Amino acid sequence: METTTAENQEIILSARELGRVVHLKDGPRTIIDSFTFDFYRGKIHTVVGPSGSGKTSLLRLFNRLDEKTGGEVLYNAHPIEGYRVTELRKKIALAFQIPYLFPGTVASNLAYCCDETFVADHDFSSRFLRQVGLDPEIADRDPEKLSVGQKQRVAFARALVQEPDILMLDEPTSSLDPGAAKVIEELIDGLNRELGLTIIMVTHNFKQAQRLGGISLLIIDGRLVEWGSSSELFTHPRSDLTRKFVAEEL
Repeated sequence: METTTAENQEIILSARELGRVVHLKDGPRTIIDSFTFDFYRGKIHTVVGPSGSGKTSLLRLFNRLDEKTGGEVLYNAHPIEGYRVTELRKKIALAFQIPYLFPGTVASNLAYCCDETFVADHDFSSRFLRQVGLDPEIADRDPEKLSVGQKQRVAFARALVQEPDILMLDEPTSSLDPGAAKVIEELIDGLNRELGLTIIMVTHNFKQAQRLGGISLLIIDGRLVEWGSSSELFTHPRSDLTRKFVAEEL
């Protein structure tokens, strides 16, 4: 049975009292602190906060790149521990801040997650390269010859090959100039609208969150401070911490 909100929006991913504590030389450190939230199918969600607030750590918990120390995460209403890790990471795919592409060609990168006997032909490569706004003719190129923005889009395409339900993005525009960043923002919007992808994107830039729309969450020191529509949260904050964040006082 589908899990829905009162507005009849389907919940695809839920965190309940989620926590992660790491043990350092000087003692334990809380990275994520009692995080509770529902993410909706087909929506864009931006996770916003200052550097070191736990944003990336949260994404890593959702597809078990890191393990939680408390609480639970539910994907399609089932604990994520009930899925094979390889399958979970196909359905909840993560594109990293710095796009790492493997040696070979763009086409071989796209086929990386496929069966080892699979050969990426022109039609296969073209399909996914076009989805991210790239010319299919780059399929045979060395990824190292691409611009950073092109590499980021190839990384998106590689994630899309897995046909994920959720695409998680870790500050995908942080190393790009404003023009290239705008292209990526437009791509994210397009993937959400055309493919119905659920997007969970980390950014430290609340203005970027406003441009993308959807739902924004503000995280500070591993705790969820406030959430709401991206168009309203940062213009009419309820929390003093949100007001300080917008004023760049944090």
